[in-house]
Amino acid sequence: MTTNPRAELNSNSSSTIIIDPTMSVMSAIVSGLKCRAFIGLPSLSGALRCPGVQYQSSYTSPSIPSSCREVAVPSANARIRQFRSEMFSQEKERQRNLIARLEKIDVEYRGIPADTQLQMNKSVSTPYNVAQHLAEYLVDRSALALVNGKLWDMHRPLEEDCTIELMHFRQDDPFQVNRAFWRSCSFMLGSVLEEVFKDDILVELHSFPAPFVNSGSFVHDVDLKMSDWKPTKTELMTLSATMHRLAEKAVPFERLDVSSDLALQMFKDNQYKVKQIPSIASSSQSGSDVTLYRLGDHVDISRGPMVGDSSFLGRRCTIAVAHPIQHDGKAMYRFQGVALPKDMFLNHYAFGILEKRAMKLNEANIPSQIPTKSLN
Repeated sequence: MTTNPRAELNSNSSSTIIIDPTMSVMSAIVSGLKCRAFIGLPSLSGALRCPGVQYQSSYTSPSIPSSCREVAVPSANARIRQFRSEMFSQEKERQRNLIARLEKIDVEYRGIPADTQLQMNKSVSTPYNVAQHLAEYLVDRSALALVNGKLWDMHRPLEEDCTIELMHFRQDDPFQVNRAFWRSCSFMLGSVLEEVFKDDILVELHSFPAPFVNSGSFVHDVDLKMSDWKPTKTELMTLSATMHRLAEKAVPFERLDVSSDLALQMFKDNQYKVKQIPSIASSSQSGSDVTLYRLGDHVDISRGPMVGDSSFLGRRCTIAVAHPIQHDGKAMYRFQGVALPKDMFLNHYAFGILEKRAMKLNEANIPSQIPTKSLN
């Protein structure tokens, strides 16, 4: 039997969606196909797919249902993701209910347009709320805060009387803001990797190293349970396009400190996180807690801080390469990308130089005896 070059998506017994794998990512989006981009195996490379539907090789006339998601069954990746997000919400609500009554704290803001004294709600108000009280442009540009001299997430509640400064990318020394941006890009990449692969590929995120801007790339390591996948240029473009769509949603980064026992329960489906959690907890300030972040329904472990929300990812973002690597003898892929914050611009030629640099293997936190050939 000859395999048809198109992929057929059966949403029910009477209707199908046909997606041409030769169609560019942007063409598919412009054409109004509201399905998420799913990366396939080499034989179906480049096909944009709806979640939870079955694939056949025969061709029929296209008939697009009103909503792919209405007929789709959640994949294992989606179920695990939803499970963690629901546990995150429950624990966040539990901790919020521990606040018996609202207490006021004195917050001294330092910066433009003028130093200001504010009264805020303890364990409820955040640096983002401080910016809302001051000026709209501060809300838009503030990516990070400095609270009593400590780096602080924009949506992390304030815990005591404090001084606060709002940090942005155009300040005199943006080093810490750039690091938070790089870290946030790695976190967003993890979210995208959990989304884009076909349902029969279990995506098990391993980790992402501490951000080092001079390395030229942000990274995320992932176990795809296969070692022979060779991502095409179109598939890497799909990852980049999905990063941009996530940025357009301006999803806030939520921080939550939880017990190691709860973290182990949340990540019981990830063998790597289960191994990492005890050492992470023991090295925490309390000696027993794990810091989690959530972006939409994606939950992962990180000490942070992160930028305020996903919209700080600018128009220039490229997932440049996937290097085959190993962690403790397990074959994985190291995805690497490069991006600019919003309102930061480079011409095509200059950004192309950064893209080429981002393709070079970022060796952070991996053994030296790994393959050096990249799959790009």
